[in-house]
This record gives sequence, structure tokens and C-alpha cells, in this order.
Amino acid sequence: MAKVKCAFCKGTGKDPFDLLSELANCQVCGATGQVTVEAPYVDCVYCGGSGVQPQTRNTCIACRGKGVIPYESGGKKCSACKGTGRNIGKGDLPCLACKGAGVVGK
Repeated sequence: MAKVKCAFCKGTGKDPFDLLSELANCQVCGATGQVTVEAPYVDCVYCGGSGVQPQTRNTCIACRGKGVIPYESGGKKCSACKGTGRNIGKGDLPCLACKGAGVVGK
């Protein structure tokens, strides 16, 4: 396990979009600015590591707002999505084979 800076709030601990209030806490890290993830991990290619669902103000459905996705070390580029993390031809959803990571295990 490793602690990384929360991608959704960029480590501030506050809701980055001030949806409820400018004082609202980040729903991903719970106002700590950090999240715990399994190691090893890679940046979420589905959201570009931002933690934000593309074209929305919601948490990314692939990494759950953390900005990183655990993966098996020694992985290779996902052949199903060609490393994009997106389910090609099925709308704008994460790839089912790699779960949005863009890489798959050995």
C-alpha cells in the first residue's frame, strides 16, 4: 500500500468544483489530501490521472478519483483498448479488459 496525493482535489482536501459549498470537503480523500492505493500502480489513462470523469465534474469511474490504478507489475499495453483505457466502440466507458489502466498483467 502507498499514499499518494489525491488527484480529484489536487491534494487540497476541498471539493474542487465547490458544488455544495466552497467549504465542502473532497469526497475522495475525506479532506486529507492523500489517498491509499495498492502498489504497484499506474496513472489512470482513462481520466489522464486527473481523477475527474472525462467531460463531467464527477469522480472518474475507472480510478474512483484517485488518479492511479493498481496493476500487476510486468504488464503490457492492453490489446483490447490499445492502451487508451477506453472501451472502443462501446461509448465512453473504461475498458473491461484493463479496467481503464491501459495495461494488463503478465
